[in-house]
Amino acid sequence: MSLLEISEVSVRFGGNLALDGVTLAAEAGEITGLIGPNGAGKTTLFNVITGLQSPTSGRVILTGRELRKLSPTRRARLGMGRTFQRLELFGMLSVRENIRVAADIYKSYSGSKDDPAQVVEAMIDKVGLRSVADARVDALPTGQCRLVELARSLATRPKVLLLDEPASGQDDTETVAFALLLRELAAEGMAVVLVEHDVALVMEVCAKVHVLDFGRVIASGEPADIQTDSAVLAAYLGSGAK
Repeated sequence: MSLLEISEVSVRFGGNLALDGVTLAAEAGEITGLIGPNGAGKTTLFNVITGLQSPTSGRVILTGRELRKLSPTRRARLGMGRTFQRLELFGMLSVRENIRVAADIYKSYSGSKDDPAQVVEAMIDKVGLRSVADARVDALPTGQCRLVELARSLATRPKVLLLDEPASGQDDTETVAFALLLRELAAEGMAVVLVEHDVALVMEVCAKVHVLDFGRVIASGEPADIQTDSAVLAAYLGSGAK
């Protein structure tokens, strides 16, 4: 079942067409990859989905509901979670406190009976941050900061989770653990959309991959097909990406 549907989304900035008729879907229980060169429009698409950027045309549908007129806050409350390419954390707060902010906000609007403190501890363990739970975020390496941002998003119980370069800053061991975590999240029924320059990770965990170039989807399919697609090789994979 498609939890997220993007239909013919275009974004124009003056004379620049940043997105050009992008159509794709993200299925419940699956990880969907979105790759392409820098400037291809991946983050712009995430901004459209989450309401930070208005599209020139097209539709965004979450669990059957058209989102065009809804604010980012309303979209989040309907089950949209996101991390950012440029980290958006409270640097002077600890790991635990960063996640607690999201858990408290979620409880305030959802009517959940769960104890936010218990939710926070569960998220800390889920993403593997127990050893640094009391550390200030601005003292952590980038790879761990990205896990804090992920845990904070998970504390809001998203149905659709958009991850913008979440493996950036991770070493090989951390990336292996992160791949397992992504599979666990999908197995819980979420639709995970992964923007990532670590192509090996994308090809390992994604059920389907979409490739953007100059704002257009130039290929969509299973990882094995994407890796041999001539247009993708010319635009991205053939440029030396691994």
